[in-house]
Amino acid sequence: MKKIIFIITVIMFSTATLFTSCKSSTKEEEEAREKVQEEQEDVQEAKEDLNEVKRQANAEEWQNFKDEMNAAIAKNDAKIEELKQKIKNTGKEANAEYDKKVDALKEKNENLKIKMDAYKNDVNSDWQSFKREFNHDMDELGNALNDFTVNNKK
Repeated sequence: MKKIIFIITVIMFSTATLFTSCKSSTKEEEEAREKVQEEQEDVQEAKEDLNEVKRQANAEEWQNFKDEMNAAIAKNDAKIEELKQKIKNTGKEANAEYDKKVDALKEKNENLKIKMDAYKNDVNSDWQSFKREFNHDMDELGNALNDFTVNNKK
């Protein structure tokens, strides 16, 4: 009888230990899952904050770029008007050809202004690509204006 009581006691103790350890493990797993969920939420918040900072930085960079390019476009307009005045003052027969060239340059400058005004700096736009392309177009127009004045002086 002592053996049976001893065996029953050992079985009960083992069962109690088993249930206690299982519940503890499940509780630990649940706590770990909650912790992982919290960490994922923190990461998501950090990503959103980073995106907002990027948007603000792009907005500032866009405004600076827009101001610089509008000033460059105005400078180009002034050069074009100066060229038109020089052509009027020379009174040569080649004026019609020069007028066409100046008008083409003026049209390119106006197109750049329209392109600048039409660009919307939002999340879906590719700011770096636009900036690179616009700078390239501005450089081409600047070179054309400089080449025109060089040719005009000869």
